[in-house]
Amino acid sequence: MSTNFRFIISATDGKARQGVISTPRGFIVTPAYMPVGTYGTVKAMYMSQIHEMGIDVILGNSYHLMLRPGAERIARLGGLHDFIRWQKPILTDSGGFQVMSLAKFRKLNESGVTFKSHLDGQKYELTPERCMEIQALLNSDIQMQLDECLRLPASKKEMRQSMERSLRWAERCKKSFLAQPDHHKRAVFGIVQGGDDLNMRIESARALKDLDLEGYSIGGMAVGESQAMMLKIIDTTCLELPSEKPRYLMGIGTPDDLLKSIACGIDMFDCVIPTRAGRHGTAYTRFGKINLRNTRHAEDKRPLDEESKCPATRDYSRAYLHYLVRTNESLGGMLLTWNNLSYYQNLIADARMAIKEGRYSDFMAQASQEWNNGDITP
Repeated sequence: MSTNFRFIISATDGKARQGVISTPRGFIVTPAYMPVGTYGTVKAMYMSQIHEMGIDVILGNSYHLMLRPGAERIARLGGLHDFIRWQKPILTDSGGFQVMSLAKFRKLNESGVTFKSHLDGQKYELTPERCMEIQALLNSDIQMQLDECLRLPASKKEMRQSMERSLRWAERCKKSFLAQPDHHKRAVFGIVQGGDDLNMRIESARALKDLDLEGYSIGGMAVGESQAMMLKIIDTTCLELPSEKPRYLMGIGTPDDLLKSIACGIDMFDCVIPTRAGRHGTAYTRFGKINLRNTRHAEDKRPLDEESKCPATRDYSRAYLHYLVRTNESLGGMLLTWNNLSYYQNLIADARMAIKEGRYSDFMAQASQEWNNGDITP
């Protein structure tokens, strides 16, 4: 549909793919991890830092931005890119996952979702059409369909109702997207649903494929299923999605999950784990995951990794980071978030190189082992 959105696969290694998504606002090199900027900010980070890391795209959330400061207000202020000082691509989530979490405050039917704001109790209606209107007002580059995200475990009947409703909403989202005057500058992605039923996942993927969207996402993950089931769903679904379109795994993000999902053919990820973990005192490094709250770091003069190019990782002692975390100083969360996002970006960059060089399986095994070392002192 979009004349300015292209995906080119440059290399493959097994099912793993390395490629480039081209948008009017720049290129997204894949596999790509997207830092979560739910409220128009990546928590504890300056946008200039995100840019300097070489990150190509960030994520915003339509639900939260609709409530505050409001999509119409952001539009009057020049759109989300100008508002947050980020001129590279932005993907906006539709808010389906957030609506799921408001089960006690929502009413869901074929038209859409009516819910009360968790901020002030004000009543809102979110339909597929309104969802796309909000994302158009935000002026995001990749827009997500409104879907019904179901928490597991769920009955077969519930999963089928949710999956089929999400497909009908996808059709309405596409129609609404095509009505946007400048839709050719943007892309819309569909979201595969179906709970933990593989046949429903296949049915959903095939139906979305028929809509010929610019990209496809796998949603409804990390809502109660095991990692083994998650990977089985991802692998099965990827086989049904068009190989020439980007595949986005929504809300999944331990390093181990990322590496194994790339091996299934996933191209894009988002997750709050690196920023949330940083704010709570946990560092991700090439030596493993390190809990800076642990008292054994109290007199450790070494940085997290003296060979790192990231200043937060290289220039501050573990003792100082431990002190900042234990005293609840804001700088502690800022430095550890910087470290964690840098680690994720480097991990994904190394994965891309491994795919190009045809050694992804070996790379994944080694990186997974390092990450699973846990809290160690190398």
